[in-house]
Amino acid sequence: MYISYLIKYLFTMKKILYSISFALLMTLPGYSQALKKVPKGKESIKSMPIPTDPSVKIGKLSNGITYYIKQNPKPANKVELRLAINAGSILEDDDQLGVAHFMEHMNFNGTKNFKKNELIDYLQSIGVKFGAHLNAYTGFDQTVYILPIPSDDDKKLEKGFQIIEDWAHGALLNGKDIDEERGVVLEEYRSRRGADSRMLEKYLPKVMHGSKYAKRLPIGTKESIETFKHESIRRFHKDWYRPDLMAVIAVGDVDVATLEQKIKAHFERIPAVKNPRKRKVSTLKNHKETFIAIEADKEAAFSRVQLMYKDYDEAKADVTINDYRNSLVKSLFSQMLNNRLSELRESEKPPFVYGFSYHGGTWARGKNAYQSTAGTSADGQLNGLKALLNENERVKRYGFQAGELDRAKKNVIARIEKAFKDKDKRESRRIVGQYVNNFLEQEAIPGISWEYKAHMGLLPSIKLEEVNSIIKNFLHDDNRVVVITGPKKVVTESQVTQALKEVKTKELKPYEDKVVATSLITKAPKSGTIISTSKNDKLGTVTLVLSNGAKITYKKTDFKNDEILFDAFSFGGTSLYSDSDLKATTFANGALSQAGVNGYSKTDLSKMMSGKIARVTPYIGTYSEGFRGSASPKNLEDMFQMVHLYFTSLNKDEKAFKSFVNKQKSFLGNLLASPNFFFQKEMGDFMNAGNPRYSGFPSPEAYDKADYNLAYKKYQERFADAGDFNFYFVGNIDEKKLAEYAMKYIAGLPNKNSKENYKVHNFRPKSGNHTKTIQKGKAPKSNVRITYQGKAKYNKKEALAFSILGDVVAIKLTEKLREQEGGVYSSRTRGRISKMPYGWFNFSISYPCAPENVEKLKNISVNHVASVIKDGPTEEDVMKAKKGMISDYRDDLKKNRFWLRTIKNIDYQKNEASDPSDFENRINALTKKDIQNVAKKYLTNGYILGVLNPEK
Repeated sequence: MYISYLIKYLFTMKKILYSISFALLMTLPGYSQALKKVPKGKESIKSMPIPTDPSVKIGKLSNGITYYIKQNPKPANKVELRLAINAGSILEDDDQLGVAHFMEHMNFNGTKNFKKNELIDYLQSIGVKFGAHLNAYTGFDQTVYILPIPSDDDKKLEKGFQIIEDWAHGALLNGKDIDEERGVVLEEYRSRRGADSRMLEKYLPKVMHGSKYAKRLPIGTKESIETFKHESIRRFHKDWYRPDLMAVIAVGDVDVATLEQKIKAHFERIPAVKNPRKRKVSTLKNHKETFIAIEADKEAAFSRVQLMYKDYDEAKADVTINDYRNSLVKSLFSQMLNNRLSELRESEKPPFVYGFSYHGGTWARGKNAYQSTAGTSADGQLNGLKALLNENERVKRYGFQAGELDRAKKNVIARIEKAFKDKDKRESRRIVGQYVNNFLEQEAIPGISWEYKAHMGLLPSIKLEEVNSIIKNFLHDDNRVVVITGPKKVVTESQVTQALKEVKTKELKPYEDKVVATSLITKAPKSGTIISTSKNDKLGTVTLVLSNGAKITYKKTDFKNDEILFDAFSFGGTSLYSDSDLKATTFANGALSQAGVNGYSKTDLSKMMSGKIARVTPYIGTYSEGFRGSASPKNLEDMFQMVHLYFTSLNKDEKAFKSFVNKQKSFLGNLLASPNFFFQKEMGDFMNAGNPRYSGFPSPEAYDKADYNLAYKKYQERFADAGDFNFYFVGNIDEKKLAEYAMKYIAGLPNKNSKENYKVHNFRPKSGNHTKTIQKGKAPKSNVRITYQGKAKYNKKEALAFSILGDVVAIKLTEKLREQEGGVYSSRTRGRISKMPYGWFNFSISYPCAPENVEKLKNISVNHVASVIKDGPTEEDVMKAKKGMISDYRDDLKKNRFWLRTIKNIDYQKNEASDPSDFENRINALTKKDIQNVAKKYLTNGYILGVLNPEK
C-alpha cells in the first residue's frame, strides 16, 4: 500500500519522455496559421487558457471538497472511485515520521462503519481483491485511496461511497489497532530496505538541498514506526484529513447525476474545519555549488549515473496554450536526444546499458529539472557520465538536424492519433488518474479530442531552431547535482569535476544523421494463396489455411479502435537441440533480433518506422519458436513485412552481438550481490540439480562462451519451415487486407512439411520434502518460499479447483500472517496444474518477514494448508475466491490480450474451444468439497522450503 517516493518521479519521467500527458488541448483547427494573424496589441492565442473537458463534471461542496465525475462505459458495470488527499509525508511534524503512510494503513483497519477487517472482508465478498484492486498510496505531497466497485447493484455502489466517506473522516484510530498495525508497517519498511534505500538516504540531502524532502521519506523510520504516540497520528488526521484538502473522483458505468447525488449525500455532511492549520509548501533552495554524491553499497545490483540541472524558478502548472506548446517542444527535444542515446547504446562498445534525458519533475512537487541518467557497468560509471555530458554538449553546440525533428514529429502524431482513435475505448482506471492530478497538481484536463487538434495545429509551427535553443536554458554550472551509485566507489569527486569542466572544450563532431531507406521490403516476395476458410461462430474466429500449410486464425473485435495484437508459434523450440547445442546457444539467442533484418540495423529500423506503430519480436522458447507483436490497423502491412523478413532475411552482425553481450555483462555484473537475486539463483540451482539442460544464472562468463554462429544457424533451422506455423490476430482487423497480406507475405514462405513437435526430456524438478537455507545480505530480513509440486494427470475441473485453492489459501494467509500476527506486509499464494509439456502441479506460498519469525510463520502457513486438507476451506472464502476470479474474467472478455491468448491456446495447449463460454459455469459449479479434494490429492506429499536469511 505504501507507494515509494519513486512512483511520482518515474511517472513524471515517463510522461515527459513520451509526450502523451493527455493534459492539454487546442480547439482552433488552423492554429499555426492563426498565430501569424493575431494583430499586435491584442491578446495572443498563445495566452488563451487551456479549457476543461466538458464531459467531466467538476464541482465543490460547501465544505470545500472538490469532486470530479465522468460517465465511462468501459468496463461495464464498474466504477473507479478515488479519494485524493492533498497531504503526505512532507507535512509531518518531527514526532510524526511515517504517520502519513501509517494513516493510510489505519483507514483499512477500522472506521466508523467498518470495524477491523470488515472492510476487506466485505470487498472480497463482492469480487474486489485486496492489493490487486483495492489499494492506496502515500507520497511526499499526497495520499490517494483506490477503490474499484461493481455498479450492477445500487447497494454495492452505495457501499462503495460509504467506504470512501469513512476514509475521508471516519477513521477510528483506536490505540490497540494502532499498536497491532505497527508490525505490518514495520514489515513493509523491512521489505523495502536494501542497497538502494541505504544509498538514497545518503544522497537525497544533496538532491533535495535545503528542504524537508530529504527528511520525510514516506515510509518513515523504524524508530518512529515503533514508538510514535497515538496522539501523533490522531493529530495528523485532524490537521490534514479535512474537506478543503480532499477530492472525490468517480469514473465509470453510471450516469453523472446518480454519482453526483451520492457524492453530495455522503460528503456534504462532513463539517468544514474552522481555523485550519496552514498547509505550507516546502521548497528547494537554489545553490551555487555543484553537489556531487558518490555512494556505494556492496549489495547494489546496478550502477547508475544521474545529472540533474534544477530549474531556478518554482514549477508552475501548464495553464495556457503557450504552456502546452512549450511542453511539446521539450518533449520533441527529449525524444530526439534519447534517440541519439539509444543509437549510442547499440554501438559495439556501449558506454551504458541504457541512457535517457528529459525535463520534468523531481522528488519535490514544486521543482522541475533537466535530468540525464544512465545505467552502467560497475566499472563504467565515469564513461557513462562522460557519454551523457558529451551528447548534451553536442546538442548545445550543433543542435539537431531536420530529419531528426521530422521523425520525432511523426512519432508524436502516431501516438496521439492512436489515443484519439481509442478515445471511446479507454478503461475507467486509465482515465481517473488525470483528475487526481488535476486536483493535486493542477494538471490541465481538456480531453483527448482537444489535445489531438492541438497537436495537429501546433506541430507544424515548431521549428528546428526553437527546439535547438532550449538546451541553453537547461544546462548551467550552478544548481546542479551529480549522483553516482553502485557496488563500489570507482569514481572520485575530482574526476567528476574534471569531466564537467573538460566537456566544455572537448572536440566533438556534429551528429551524422544517416539517410535510410523508406521501405522494409526491397525484393518482392513470392505470393501464395488461401486454400480454405472456416469459421467458429462460438468464438467469433475465422481460420485461413494457406497454400504452404501455414494456418492463420483471427478474431475481429471492437474493444480498441487502433489495436491489433499478434502471436505465432511452431512446436519444437530448443527442446530439439542437443544438450551441448542448448548450452552453447542459450545466452546468444537474445542477440539474434538485435542485428536487424534485410541489411538494416536496429537503428535503421527505428528510423524507418518513425510515425508507424508496428512491432514484431521473434523468439525461440523451450518448446516452440514464434513471434509476438502488435500494430495499428493502418500499419498492419508493416507488421506482416517484418514477419516475412524475420523468416527470410535476419541479419548476422558480429558487432551487434558484441554490443548485446557487453550490455548484458554490464547489467548482470553485480546482480548476485543483491540478496533477492542471489536467492532466486540458488533456489533455481537447487530445484534443478542434476538437470543436464539447465543453464543456470546468466553470468558474464556464460555470455563469453555464447556461440553466436551456432545460435544463428539454429535460428535459420527453426524458422526454415513456415508451413507448420500457426498465426493469430485479434483486434480491429480489416479482413480483406489481412487475407491479402497473408497471401503476399506468409503463404509464399517455404514449406518443408516438417510437422515437428517438441521433445519432452526425462528430467523433473524436485518434489517432496526438501529444505534449502541461504544466507545473504546485511539487512535483518528473510524471504520464505514454500513449494508443493510434482507429477499430475491434467484434468480441466481439477486445474480450475486448484487455481481457486490458491486464492482461498491466499485470503486466509493474509488474515493470519498479516492481520493476526503482524508478521508480513504481503504474501503471495498461487496454485496451478499444467498439462504442457507434461502433467505437473505447483502450489507456492511466499513472503518476506523478520528472521526471527521465519519458523513461526512457516508453521502457520503449512498448518493452514493441512487444515484445508482435513476440513476443507470455509464456504465464505470459496465464495470470495470465485467472485474475484469471475470479476477478473468479465473484464478480460473485453480485452484483445485475453482473446489472443485464448485462441492460441486452443492449438498450443490443446484447450477446448468451448472453454471461454462456459468458464463462469465451471467456476460456479465447483464446491467446497472439490477444492478440499484437490488439496488432499496434491498437497499431502511434503513441500520444498526455501529460506533466505541475512548473513550472520
